[in-house]
Amino acid sequence: MKHRILSMTMSLCLACTMGAQSAEKIVPIKYGNMDNWVIRNIKESGIIGGNKKVVYAVGPSMTINGNIPYTNKGGSPWGTSNVLAHVSGIYKTNNSVYRDKHENGHCAKLVTHIEKVKVLGLINIKVLAAGSLFLGDVREPITGTKDGPKAINWGIPFTHRPKAVRFDYKTLLPNSATRIKQNGFSSASKVAGRDYAVAILYLQKRHEDAHGNITAKRVGTMVVKYSKSTNGWVNDATYTIHYGDIRHMAGYNASLMGLRNCDYARNSKGKSVIIKETGWASANETPTHLILQFSSSHGGAYIGTPGNTLWIDNVALVY
Repeated sequence: MKHRILSMTMSLCLACTMGAQSAEKIVPIKYGNMDNWVIRNIKESGIIGGNKKVVYAVGPSMTINGNIPYTNKGGSPWGTSNVLAHVSGIYKTNNSVYRDKHENGHCAKLVTHIEKVKVLGLINIKVLAAGSLFLGDVREPITGTKDGPKAINWGIPFTHRPKAVRFDYKTLLPNSATRIKQNGFSSASKVAGRDYAVAILYLQKRHEDAHGNITAKRVGTMVVKYSKSTNGWVNDATYTIHYGDIRHMAGYNASLMGLRNCDYARNSKGKSVIIKETGWASANETPTHLILQFSSSHGGAYIGTPGNTLWIDNVALVY
Protein backbone atom coordinates (compact mmCIF):
# COMPACT_ATOMS: atom_id res chain seq x y z
CA MET A 1 0.00 0.00 0.00
CA LYS A 2 2.85 2.35 0.87
CA HIS A 3 4.45 1.77 -2.53
CA ARG A 4 1.10 2.34 -4.25
CA ILE A 5 0.62 5.67 -2.40
CA LEU A 6 4.18 6.72 -3.30
CA SER A 7 3.59 5.77 -6.94
CA MET A 8 0.31 7.70 -7.03
CA THR A 9 1.96 10.71 -5.42
CA MET A 10 4.80 10.68 -7.95
CA SER A 11 2.31 10.35 -10.81
CA LEU A 12 0.29 13.30 -9.53
CA CYS A 13 3.44 15.41 -9.14
CA LEU A 14 4.56 14.49 -12.65
CA ALA A 15 1.12 15.40 -14.05
CA CYS A 16 1.21 18.74 -12.22
CA THR A 17 4.70 19.44 -13.56
CA MET A 18 3.71 18.58 -17.12
CA GLY A 19 0.60 20.71 -16.80
CA ALA A 20 2.65 23.66 -15.57
CA GLN A 21 5.07 23.25 -18.47
CA SER A 22 2.30 23.11 -21.05
CA ALA A 23 0.18 25.96 -19.62
CA GLU A 24 -0.03 28.88 -22.00
CA LYS A 25 0.31 32.50 -21.08
CA ILE A 26 -1.58 34.80 -23.43
CA VAL A 27 -0.42 38.43 -23.54
CA PRO A 28 -2.61 40.75 -25.66
CA ILE A 29 -0.80 43.46 -27.59
CA LYS A 30 -1.99 46.89 -26.48
CA TYR A 31 -5.10 47.95 -28.44
CA GLY A 32 -4.84 44.60 -30.23
CA ASN A 33 -8.51 43.87 -29.56
CA MET A 34 -9.23 46.58 -32.16
CA ASP A 35 -12.14 47.95 -30.12
CA ASN A 36 -10.73 51.47 -29.76
CA TRP A 37 -10.06 53.79 -32.69
CA VAL A 38 -8.98 57.36 -33.33
CA ILE A 39 -11.29 59.02 -35.86
CA ARG A 40 -9.64 61.74 -37.96
CA ASN A 41 -11.88 64.10 -39.88
CA ILE A 42 -9.81 65.54 -42.74
CA LYS A 43 -10.75 67.78 -45.66
CA GLU A 44 -8.83 67.30 -48.87
CA SER A 45 -7.83 70.32 -50.97
CA GLY A 46 -10.46 71.93 -53.17
CA ILE A 47 -8.46 71.45 -56.37
CA ILE A 48 -8.93 67.68 -56.03
CA GLY A 49 -12.56 67.88 -54.98
CA GLY A 50 -12.45 69.14 -51.39
CA ASN A 51 -13.84 65.84 -50.06
CA LYS A 52 -14.27 65.30 -46.36
CA LYS A 53 -12.62 62.02 -45.38
CA VAL A 54 -12.73 59.90 -42.23
CA VAL A 55 -9.30 58.37 -41.62
CA TYR A 56 -8.86 55.72 -38.92
CA ALA A 57 -6.01 54.92 -36.53
CA VAL A 58 -5.78 52.23 -33.84
CA GLY A 59 -5.63 53.91 -30.45
CA PRO A 60 -7.79 55.41 -27.71
CA SER A 61 -11.37 56.31 -28.60
CA MET A 62 -11.16 59.96 -29.67
CA THR A 63 -11.87 62.30 -32.58
CA ILE A 64 -9.42 64.70 -34.24
CA ASN A 65 -10.79 67.39 -36.54
CA GLY A 66 -8.60 69.10 -39.12
CA ASN A 67 -5.61 68.40 -41.33
CA ILE A 68 -3.31 67.67 -38.42
CA PRO A 69 -0.26 65.39 -38.87
CA TYR A 70 -0.84 62.29 -36.77
CA THR A 71 1.33 60.77 -34.06
CA ASN A 72 0.36 57.61 -32.18
CA LYS A 73 -2.02 58.35 -29.31
CA GLY A 74 -2.45 56.81 -25.88
CA GLY A 75 0.69 54.71 -26.11
CA SER A 76 -0.68 52.81 -29.10
CA PRO A 77 2.03 50.71 -30.80
CA TRP A 78 0.05 50.46 -34.06
CA GLY A 79 0.64 52.22 -37.35
CA THR A 80 -1.38 51.83 -40.55
CA SER A 81 -1.24 52.64 -44.24
CA ASN A 82 -3.83 55.37 -43.58
CA VAL A 83 -1.96 58.62 -44.04
CA LEU A 84 -2.27 62.33 -44.68
CA ALA A 85 -0.19 63.62 -47.60
CA HIS A 86 0.69 67.26 -48.29
CA VAL A 87 2.30 67.54 -51.71
CA SER A 88 2.83 70.85 -53.54
CA GLY A 89 0.34 72.54 -51.24
CA ILE A 90 -2.36 69.89 -51.82
CA TYR A 91 -3.84 67.83 -48.97
CA LYS A 92 -4.73 64.23 -49.87
CA THR A 93 -5.51 61.16 -47.78
CA ASN A 94 -5.28 57.42 -48.24
CA ASN A 95 -7.58 55.16 -46.24
CA SER A 96 -7.13 51.42 -46.69
CA VAL A 97 -7.58 50.27 -43.07
CA TYR A 98 -11.08 50.63 -41.64
CA ARG A 99 -12.86 50.04 -38.36
CA ASP A 100 -15.40 47.25 -38.84
CA LYS A 101 -17.77 45.27 -36.61
CA HIS A 102 -16.90 41.89 -35.11
CA GLU A 103 -19.08 40.16 -32.52
CA ASN A 104 -19.83 42.75 -29.81
CA GLY A 105 -16.91 44.99 -30.67
CA HIS A 106 -14.75 46.06 -33.56
CA CYS A 107 -11.97 44.73 -35.76
CA ALA A 108 -9.60 46.04 -38.43
CA LYS A 109 -10.53 45.68 -42.10
CA LEU A 110 -7.58 45.91 -44.54
CA VAL A 111 -8.39 46.51 -48.21
CA THR A 112 -6.32 46.68 -51.41
CA HIS A 113 -7.75 49.37 -53.67
CA ILE A 114 -6.96 51.96 -56.34
CA GLU A 115 -6.52 55.46 -54.94
CA LYS A 116 -7.38 58.18 -57.47
CA VAL A 117 -6.45 61.84 -57.60
CA LYS A 118 -8.52 64.12 -59.82
CA VAL A 119 -7.56 67.63 -60.82
CA LEU A 120 -10.18 69.81 -62.56
CA GLY A 121 -12.33 66.75 -63.21
CA LEU A 122 -9.57 64.77 -64.92
CA ILE A 123 -7.99 61.64 -63.46
CA ASN A 124 -4.29 62.44 -63.27
CA ILE A 125 -3.02 59.75 -60.94
CA LYS A 126 -4.06 56.22 -60.00
CA VAL A 127 -2.11 54.36 -57.32
CA LEU A 128 -2.63 50.87 -55.97
CA ALA A 129 -2.66 50.90 -52.16
CA ALA A 130 -2.75 47.84 -49.92
CA GLY A 131 -4.19 47.88 -46.41
CA SER A 132 -1.40 47.49 -43.87
CA LEU A 133 -1.58 47.31 -40.07
CA PHE A 134 1.74 47.08 -38.23
CA LEU A 135 3.65 47.72 -35.05
CA GLY A 136 5.36 51.08 -35.47
CA ASP A 137 4.32 54.52 -36.66
CA VAL A 138 4.29 56.86 -39.65
CA ARG A 139 5.74 60.35 -39.80
CA GLU A 140 3.17 62.68 -41.38
CA PRO A 141 2.55 64.44 -43.63
CA ILE A 142 3.80 62.38 -46.57
CA THR A 143 5.40 64.82 -49.02
CA GLY A 144 5.81 62.54 -52.07
CA THR A 145 5.48 58.96 -53.27
CA LYS A 146 9.22 58.40 -52.90
CA ASP A 147 9.12 59.54 -49.27
CA GLY A 148 6.41 57.07 -48.25
CA PRO A 149 8.63 54.11 -47.29
CA LYS A 150 11.02 56.36 -45.35
CA ALA A 151 8.15 57.77 -43.30
CA ILE A 152 7.44 54.36 -41.73
CA ASN A 153 9.16 53.46 -38.48
CA TRP A 154 9.03 49.66 -38.45
CA GLY A 155 8.83 47.77 -35.19
CA ILE A 156 8.78 48.49 -31.46
CA PRO A 157 11.31 47.83 -28.67
CA PHE A 158 10.78 44.29 -27.40
CA THR A 159 12.96 41.92 -25.34
CA HIS A 160 10.80 38.82 -24.84
CA ARG A 161 10.73 35.41 -26.52
CA PRO A 162 7.12 34.38 -27.25
CA LYS A 163 6.53 30.95 -28.72
CA ALA A 164 3.66 32.00 -31.02
CA VAL A 165 1.39 34.79 -32.20
CA ARG A 166 -2.41 34.43 -32.03
CA PHE A 167 -5.25 36.38 -33.63
CA ASP A 168 -8.66 36.10 -35.28
CA TYR A 169 -8.92 36.65 -39.02
CA LYS A 170 -11.21 36.54 -42.04
CA THR A 171 -10.37 36.89 -45.75
CA LEU A 172 -12.15 37.81 -48.97
CA LEU A 173 -9.76 37.28 -51.89
CA PRO A 174 -10.64 37.57 -55.61
CA ASN A 175 -9.84 34.47 -57.67
CA SER A 176 -7.23 36.11 -59.89
CA ALA A 177 -4.06 34.42 -61.14
CA THR A 178 -2.26 37.75 -61.68
CA ARG A 179 -1.75 41.08 -59.95
CA ILE A 180 -1.27 44.62 -61.16
CA LYS A 181 1.37 47.27 -60.54
CA GLN A 182 0.17 50.85 -60.54
CA ASN A 183 2.44 53.51 -59.08
CA GLY A 184 0.81 56.68 -60.44
CA PHE A 185 3.51 57.40 -63.01
CA SER A 186 2.34 55.01 -65.74
CA SER A 187 -0.55 52.81 -66.74
CA ALA A 188 -1.26 49.63 -64.80
CA SER A 189 0.92 46.67 -65.76
CA LYS A 190 0.26 43.00 -65.16
CA VAL A 191 2.39 41.15 -62.60
CA ALA A 192 2.63 37.37 -62.66
CA GLY A 193 1.52 35.39 -59.64
CA ARG A 194 -1.46 35.32 -57.33
CA ASP A 195 -1.85 37.96 -54.64
CA TYR A 196 -1.85 36.87 -51.00
CA ALA A 197 -2.87 38.49 -47.78
CA VAL A 198 -0.07 38.02 -45.25
CA ALA A 199 0.82 38.13 -41.57
CA ILE A 200 4.52 38.64 -40.84
CA LEU A 201 6.43 38.64 -37.55
CA TYR A 202 10.15 39.27 -37.20
CA LEU A 203 12.14 39.45 -33.98
CA GLN A 204 15.39 41.37 -34.43
CA LYS A 205 18.46 42.17 -32.39
CA ARG A 206 19.40 45.65 -33.61
CA HIS A 207 22.59 47.65 -33.27
CA GLU A 208 23.16 51.33 -34.05
CA ASP A 209 26.70 52.47 -34.81
CA ALA A 210 28.26 55.87 -34.13
CA HIS A 211 27.05 57.17 -37.51
CA GLY A 212 23.42 56.25 -36.87
CA ASN A 213 23.38 53.21 -39.17
CA ILE A 214 21.16 50.35 -37.96
CA THR A 215 22.04 46.70 -38.48
CA ALA A 216 20.17 43.71 -37.14
CA LYS A 217 20.34 39.97 -36.77
CA ARG A 218 17.15 37.96 -37.20
CA VAL A 219 16.17 36.24 -33.98
CA GLY A 220 12.70 34.89 -34.75
CA THR A 221 10.45 34.53 -37.81
CA MET A 222 6.79 33.79 -38.52
CA VAL A 223 5.15 34.25 -41.94
CA VAL A 224 1.74 33.02 -43.08
CA LYS A 225 0.11 33.61 -46.48
CA TYR A 226 -3.63 33.53 -47.17
CA SER A 227 -4.61 32.61 -50.72
CA LYS A 228 -8.29 31.73 -50.36
CA SER A 229 -11.39 33.35 -48.94
CA THR A 230 -12.54 31.98 -45.59
CA ASN A 231 -16.06 30.92 -44.70
CA GLY A 232 -16.47 33.46 -41.92
CA TRP A 233 -14.06 34.12 -39.07
CA VAL A 234 -11.20 31.87 -38.00
CA ASN A 235 -10.74 32.43 -34.27
CA ASP A 236 -7.61 31.88 -32.19
CA ALA A 237 -5.40 31.14 -35.19
CA THR A 238 -2.01 30.37 -33.64
CA TYR A 239 1.30 30.41 -35.52
CA THR A 240 4.64 29.25 -34.13
CA ILE A 241 7.58 31.65 -34.08
CA HIS A 242 10.74 29.90 -35.31
CA TYR A 243 14.03 30.98 -33.75
CA GLY A 244 17.48 31.14 -35.26
CA ASP A 245 18.49 30.24 -38.82
CA ILE A 246 15.39 28.80 -40.50
CA ARG A 247 16.69 28.44 -44.05
CA HIS A 248 16.57 24.65 -43.88
CA MET A 249 13.11 24.53 -42.31
CA ALA A 250 10.32 22.89 -44.31
CA GLY A 251 8.19 25.58 -45.95
CA TYR A 252 10.94 28.21 -45.92
CA ASN A 253 10.15 31.00 -48.40
CA ALA A 254 13.14 33.26 -49.04
CA SER A 255 11.08 36.13 -50.49
CA LEU A 256 9.05 36.53 -47.29
CA MET A 257 11.13 34.81 -44.61
CA GLY A 258 14.64 35.71 -45.73
CA LEU A 259 16.83 38.51 -44.41
CA ARG A 260 15.62 41.99 -45.40
CA ASN A 261 17.25 45.31 -46.28
CA CYS A 262 14.23 47.39 -47.23
CA ASP A 263 12.56 48.38 -43.95
CA TYR A 264 13.17 51.77 -42.33
CA ALA A 265 13.49 52.78 -38.70
CA ARG A 266 14.33 56.02 -36.94
CA ASN A 267 17.72 56.05 -35.29
CA SER A 268 18.62 57.80 -32.04
CA LYS A 269 19.08 61.05 -34.00
CA GLY A 270 15.54 60.87 -35.40
CA LYS A 271 16.73 60.10 -38.94
CA SER A 272 15.06 57.39 -41.02
CA VAL A 273 17.59 54.74 -42.06
CA ILE A 274 17.31 51.28 -43.57
CA ILE A 275 17.49 48.35 -41.16
CA LYS A 276 20.16 46.10 -42.67
CA GLU A 277 19.77 42.52 -41.53
CA THR A 278 23.26 41.04 -41.59
CA GLY A 279 22.63 37.46 -40.52
CA TRP A 280 20.72 34.96 -38.40
CA ALA A 281 21.03 35.15 -34.63
CA SER A 282 21.51 32.03 -32.54
CA ALA A 283 18.30 30.27 -31.56
CA ASN A 284 18.65 31.31 -27.90
CA GLU A 285 19.30 35.03 -28.57
CA THR A 286 17.22 37.78 -26.93
CA PRO A 287 15.70 40.31 -29.37
CA THR A 288 15.60 44.08 -29.05
CA HIS A 289 12.70 44.77 -31.45
CA LEU A 290 9.49 43.22 -32.71
CA ILE A 291 8.08 43.74 -36.22
CA LEU A 292 4.51 42.53 -36.77
CA GLN A 293 2.57 43.36 -39.92
CA PHE A 294 -0.75 42.37 -41.44
CA SER A 295 -1.32 43.28 -45.09
CA SER A 296 -4.06 42.69 -47.66
CA SER A 297 -1.38 42.23 -50.38
CA HIS A 298 2.15 40.85 -50.33
CA GLY A 299 4.03 41.99 -53.43
CA GLY A 300 5.48 45.26 -52.18
CA ALA A 301 4.62 48.89 -52.89
CA TYR A 302 1.98 49.51 -55.60
CA ILE A 303 1.54 45.77 -56.38
CA GLY A 304 -1.56 43.72 -55.60
CA THR A 305 -5.09 42.73 -56.56
CA PRO A 306 -7.85 45.30 -55.96
CA GLY A 307 -10.48 43.83 -53.69
CA ASN A 308 -8.13 41.72 -51.56
CA THR A 309 -9.51 42.08 -48.03
CA LEU A 310 -8.19 40.88 -44.67
CA TRP A 311 -9.94 41.34 -41.32
CA ILE A 312 -7.87 41.14 -38.10
CA ASP A 313 -8.88 41.07 -34.42
CA ASN A 314 -7.67 40.10 -30.93
CA VAL A 315 -3.92 40.09 -31.57
CA ALA A 316 -1.84 38.50 -28.80
CA LEU A 317 1.45 36.76 -28.11
CA VAL A 318 1.63 33.27 -26.64
CA TYR A 319 4.27 32.22 -24.11
